[in-house]
Amino acid sequence: MALSTANGIVSLKSRHSVEETVEKLQNLLRAKGVTLFALVDHSGEAEKAGLKMPNTKLLIFGNPKAGTPVMLAAPSSAIDLPLKILVAEDAQGNVLVSYNSAEYLQQRHDIPAQMSPVLAVVGTLAQVAADSNSAACA
Repeated sequence: MALSTANGIVSLKSRHSVEETVEKLQNLLRAKGVTLFALVDHSGEAEKAGLKMPNTKLLIFGNPKAGTPVMLAAPSSAIDLPLKILVAEDAQGNVLVSYNSAEYLQQRHDIPAQMSPVLAVVGTLAQVAADSNSAACA
């Protein structure tokens, strides 16, 4: 069971490399008909700038049919939508899959409770991609 940290970010330890975890997420999104708007390769861009950082990638994804009603009900939610999952290697070589919890987003933007399933999908995707049943990392 995943536990949220105080700042609303949930981090799960992945059983896979960054590349494998990202590939799993991409396949899951494709299978569910969810649009991958962007894949940001933070570490790759850092390397192009002559800097070094652990392997770090951000997936930005969503479904306009699901997300638009959320943004209409709570316009400030557009700053956090589309949804995002960060896949990053930490200093010990662990791969973490991190995301904003649905509860955090709902509270932050006062999103109506009936819309929480739209936000909760991010946690399910992260859990499946990480193949993790373990508690979240702080």
